[in-house]
Amino acid sequence: MESVKSAALAGQRSYVPPGLRLGPPQLDFPPVPNGVDYLLSVVHHLNEDTGGSPRDIKYAVLHLQAAAEVLLKARLLREHWTLVFKDPGAATRKKKDDFSFESCTTTEAVTRLRNIAHIAITDAEAKALKDLTRDRNALQHYGLTHNARAVEARAAVVLDFLVRFLDESLLPELHEEERTRIRRPMDEVRSGLTAIEAFVDERMKRLRGSELKGAESTTAQCPDCNQLALRVAPDEARCHFCARDWTARQIAYELGDGDPDNPCNECPGCHAPTLLDSIVFVDPIGDKDLYCVTCATRYALDELGNCAACGCYWPHEGDDDGTRQTLCGMCQDQIRREEEML
Repeated sequence: MESVKSAALAGQRSYVPPGLRLGPPQLDFPPVPNGVDYLLSVVHHLNEDTGGSPRDIKYAVLHLQAAAEVLLKARLLREHWTLVFKDPGAATRKKKDDFSFESCTTTEAVTRLRNIAHIAITDAEAKALKDLTRDRNALQHYGLTHNARAVEARAAVVLDFLVRFLDESLLPELHEEERTRIRRPMDEVRSGLTAIEAFVDERMKRLRGSELKGAESTTAQCPDCNQLALRVAPDEARCHFCARDWTARQIAYELGDGDPDNPCNECPGCHAPTLLDSIVFVDPIGDKDLYCVTCATRYALDELGNCAACGCYWPHEGDDDGTRQTLCGMCQDQIRREEEML
């Protein structure tokens, strides 16, 4: 009888003698198998054969965020149980045991894994996790209206990261019983990830041979779906992968320092605060590393200096031998006005 009860509690199908009441079904989802189960749901919702509808995309986002939280915090728990608390200094055993505490956010978990556990998480992966949290919050609290292709492409980045994170940071430390339990679900997750990446690759291959052909020097990485499919033009841009249209200010805000009023450096040509040093083109032109998304002008770093007064980029004077201070036009005018008032 004990063997029958053990098998039932383990979630296996077993013969139960008539009249034997085992009680209600038991939930048995330790953190890592729980996270893998969420990932399995994600690949089913994103699969073209089993999902792909707007409703599927919604649940893919919700379950992917749940998987990220569960798996990142599972690794924090392994480092030390206090690290999953929002305030580790206020952690107590009692709060841990009865789950009466507020846990850290996904962003905080990433920071602690990097700084304390020395887990390799790239800036691109951290950004994808942050974007995913934003999408999940919008879905749960406000309702999300967004391009499904962009969400799917971003989800693929997080999914790829979580599979690597599992392989490198979680699975090696599991007991053999747990590894056996999740081996088949993990195989399905890997297969699903391959299918999603193949979809993205196939779509990008088609775009490179048609809509983006010959436009490599004006095609950049989209801040939304992260694909190299953003055709830029003066004061506007359009992503041919996720079909999102952008204004210059929107691109500058996404790729700049996050200030809506002054998102990045001022362009010395058109004076709009939309001069980027972080935009990635398919085919960069020489050493023209700076690009203004308002006037579509490119600059090399050695063409410009930093204004000694305000710090913005400004062309070197023609006779500048590198020893003189560079002042932008606005600061020169300000100094001239101040001198006239003396």
